[in-house]
Amino acid sequence: MIRYALICDNAHEFEGWFGSSGDFDAQQAKGLLECPLCASKTVRKQIMAPSVVGARKTVQDDGPAKAKMMMEAMGRLRRHVEATFDDVGDAFATEARAIHEGRSEERGIYGQASPKEVRELVEDGVPIAPLPPKPPEKDEIN
Repeated sequence: MIRYALICDNAHEFEGWFGSSGDFDAQQAKGLLECPLCASKTVRKQIMAPSVVGARKTVQDDGPAKAKMMMEAMGRLRRHVEATFDDVGDAFATEARAIHEGRSEERGIYGQASPKEVRELVEDGVPIAPLPPKPPEKDEIN
């Protein structure tokens, strides 16, 4: 696993974990990377200092185990949201704003919003977060 410090064109900083350096390039070329705060697809790597391991330390490659654990946790989070929150579909931005302004019942919701709608919600202080993606189907895994 390799960790990159990333930044979007709106200057939101976040990090991403990839199986290899080529994975970042492949996902970026396919348009799969996006900012978790504003959903911008213009994401690039930031300059990072390399991680240097001293000669006396032994490095244990537990990257695959950590990746599996993280994928399982994201899957549990997604299943919890789908089971307990209201799916408002493409009315997400309107309903999130109505809840934030007290015009609608306070409750957990999820749905879809355009990058523009996401930016406007964030700029207006409406608390939102992206839902982890659905895990790939067995036949989609290479």
